[in-house]
Amino acid sequence: MPQILYLLNISNPDKLASDSGWIFADLLAPAMIDQGAEFVMAAPARVSDGRAHFERTAVPATKYRARFDPGMNELVALIRRTAPDIVVANQIEAAPAVRAALLEAKSDALLAGYCHYLPFSTEPGRLLRDPALDDRQLGWPVWLAFAAGLAACDRILVHSATAATWVDDASARAGADITDRIRIVPPPKDERLSRHPDDLTAPTRDMPLTGIYNHRLYQHYGTPRFVTLAEQLTTQTRSRLRVMDLFGTRSAERVALDDSPERMRNELAALPGVEIRTDRGDRDTYRRMLEECQFGLAPFRAGCPWAMSVIDCQSMGLPVIAPRMDWFAEHIAEELLFTTDAEAITLVERLTHDEAFYLEHAKRAMDSTAGLHPAMVAARYLEAVA
Repeated sequence: MPQILYLLNISNPDKLASDSGWIFADLLAPAMIDQGAEFVMAAPARVSDGRAHFERTAVPATKYRARFDPGMNELVALIRRTAPDIVVANQIEAAPAVRAALLEAKSDALLAGYCHYLPFSTEPGRLLRDPALDDRQLGWPVWLAFAAGLAACDRILVHSATAATWVDDASARAGADITDRIRIVPPPKDERLSRHPDDLTAPTRDMPLTGIYNHRLYQHYGTPRFVTLAEQLTTQTRSRLRVMDLFGTRSAERVALDDSPERMRNELAALPGVEIRTDRGDRDTYRRMLEECQFGLAPFRAGCPWAMSVIDCQSMGLPVIAPRMDWFAEHIAEELLFTTDAEAITLVERLTHDEAFYLEHAKRAMDSTAGLHPAMVAARYLEAVA
């Protein structure tokens, strides 16, 4: 079986529970090793499984350094030390540098790029840049670097069919044909957050429900829209909302770059019927918080190709209501999608009063994650990079 060099940028090494890239690696590494692969983690933090080899890398000072300053000298030395068969670049924009480093190190390793974060989405005739990566008009250079990264990869792994369509469309706009290199490999779910189907129960009829919003509070995640919906839900229904504070106290440098999580958290905390909670990075605490809720809410994040927090809720048997857009429209049951705030309120009311409807969608939510066991995802991953 192959030796895999897994290159991962971690922006918050002191808050690993809020870094989905690290969580996915932590779940995949043992499953890949169990299936015979040798796993080398090159990142600012190691995975939990002691069988995985570890190469410590520096934490990029900013999200732009992660994309434009991959460190060629370090990459060449790393490849020479580890002699991989497969290199996985989780930062697609760094893939051209990785390809050049492989050439310099005289390595013929296969280069796979995992599109963990897409800096764009597409619509017919339009390419929409991610506003989170458009400071000082850097959005266009980021997209061009991403397109160059796609062209440099032997395999391109994406989360979903929605992501595959966007990536294929975006690369075609740059003049690259990558259709035969794209593989859909969704991230694994965390089995610690799974509930047995026999434990599913409907809320007591007319019991006030608690909904959980367990997403990052950045403005570009559509949080202002959620603030508006949260105010309406808690005033027009008997439901209550639990909002997860995933970041806690951030560094002054990160706040200076984008202070929207702090602003959004304060606005939500001021709403009656909304509680701000933190699990302090403990998965057992997080599980208990999910168990205490009856439904989940997806973010209004434009250009979303996947949402780990949605999968967390569904794996626990919580129906998730979502805006009718992007990956949510692909993955969430049609009956739980909404376009207007009024439709969202109607959905929460039905989940509250219609026990059969609630149980049907609790079971469908759980079933939708059945193929995301880490062992099953690892097998798909290894097949994709073979």
